[in-house]
Amino acid sequence: MTFSGWGQIALYVLLIAGITRPLGGYMTAVFEGRRTLLSPVLRPIERGFYRLAGVDPQAEHRWLSYAVALLAFNLAGALLLFALQRLQAELPLNPQGFPGAAPDLAFNTAISFATNTNWQSYAGESSLGYAVPMVGLTVQNFLSAATGIAVALALVRGFARRNTGAIGNFWVDVTRCTLYLLLPLCLIAAVFFIWQGVPQNLSAAVHASTLEGATQTIAQGPVASQLAIKMLGTNGGGFFNANSAHPYENPTALANFVQMLLVLAIGAALTNVFGRMVGDERQGWALLAAMGLLFVAGVAVCYWAEANAVPALTALGVDPAAGNMEGKEVRFGIAISALFTAITTAASCGAVNAMLDSFTPLGGMVAMINMQLGEVIVGGVGPGLYGMLLFAILTVFIAGLMVGRTPEYVGKKIEAKEVKMTMLAVLCLPLTILGFTALAVVLPAGLAAIQAPGPHGFSEVLYAFTSATANNGSAFAGLGANTPFYNVALAVAMMVGRFAVIVPVLAIAGSLAAKTTLPPSAGTFPTSGGLFIGLLTGIILIVGGLTFFPALALGPVTEHLSMLAGITY
Repeated sequence: MTFSGWGQIALYVLLIAGITRPLGGYMTAVFEGRRTLLSPVLRPIERGFYRLAGVDPQAEHRWLSYAVALLAFNLAGALLLFALQRLQAELPLNPQGFPGAAPDLAFNTAISFATNTNWQSYAGESSLGYAVPMVGLTVQNFLSAATGIAVALALVRGFARRNTGAIGNFWVDVTRCTLYLLLPLCLIAAVFFIWQGVPQNLSAAVHASTLEGATQTIAQGPVASQLAIKMLGTNGGGFFNANSAHPYENPTALANFVQMLLVLAIGAALTNVFGRMVGDERQGWALLAAMGLLFVAGVAVCYWAEANAVPALTALGVDPAAGNMEGKEVRFGIAISALFTAITTAASCGAVNAMLDSFTPLGGMVAMINMQLGEVIVGGVGPGLYGMLLFAILTVFIAGLMVGRTPEYVGKKIEAKEVKMTMLAVLCLPLTILGFTALAVVLPAGLAAIQAPGPHGFSEVLYAFTSATANNGSAFAGLGANTPFYNVALAVAMMVGRFAVIVPVLAIAGSLAAKTTLPPSAGTFPTSGGLFIGLLTGIILIVGGLTFFPALALGPVTEHLSMLAGITY
């Protein structure tokens, strides 16, 4: 580990903290319907969309209507994307003449992009033309991100409002999020990436002769536009198979750093939106502080693990001072590779600039734990905030049990219904992750795709279902997941991880919105100070530790101890 590496990590953390409040203020104005700098241009467009769709922007939904609209909208998007993949051979903008996808792969990809997971069981540059990424994948990148933010807003309104069952209008939330937030920021980011050297064209692949006399095929395409929303919307699906390790998708150190900033920008700012909308910004800063503690700890452990020498490589004559450079770009190095990995797995963004399958066991375990904790360490755009608020509800409930009081959070009593819905949302993730992992390591169809023996092979399967359920999309790429079993099983895990959490969250929002707001009293547990931050962080770690430690012990922990003992598989 180096001073330069720590300096870059510190600079990143400071910039995210600096972005949080101004971006949070802008987002609050957008979602409350107030005038912004872009209103003169975008407000007429927004109204036009409502007229075309027959939407009354003044009408608001109760939680069940909000959930039905959300589910129908996402189902329609998934069906459209499935059809586009199957019909790819007949579509224009397919200069390579790629055929349509197999049904199981098309199903997996449709669910993947509709749930903001972007798990890819295919190599983009050798499987898809330009119509499917532009009309299907990129569109779903925007809409799935907007859906997550809309759910977070609904829950925030539940805390902020009183004596009403209305939690907002889903169609208005998605429209404003896309029009005022995602599109403008992505336009700026795409132009920046083009300036840095990322392609944005509709050209066919270029064929070049290498120094050895071989022919290399260099894919082209509308990369910059997909890259911008891939990072900002915490989607993660790359245009190229190598994702952000590809020089066309990540050409410079500056482009790499901006990609990392985009990943956490909206997720961090949403904590400020929460604080502003409930009338106490300290509440948002407390949530961000808990996220920050977990994030910095993960970065530190991952950086330390990758900076240490690997005994097997040292025995082959590799300089131990080089650390574990296997699977990493020399132009990024260990510090930025570890930081990028911690960012993207903490934020449900499956982008990678290093191959996670080549990380040390403990370095790879950090990536897994970031997701297994519920993707609440800043998390995806929307899911990070509402996931953290679920843990905040658990925290005040446990604190209330300690002192014998009815728990309260930002003025709302937390009662049996909210706790039941919270537990339903929290428990569906370990049920799916551990349940599908258990099936995959005993069924022949699951075992056939495992290429690595021993604990690392188990880690590959555990990581796959962790990533799918947490709607992350990154992978230990040694698993041959493009099979009917894994395509279907992972797709089901993605749906459970997304919608089995969203529906209880919306039910909690509706329940809270109908309650009155209580003024603080002498017995109210303060939720904006260090005690609450520490308790919230501890609850997250305890829940994750108790749930997943046995599985982690069979995979990365065993692999790490075997590595130290010189045992190979």
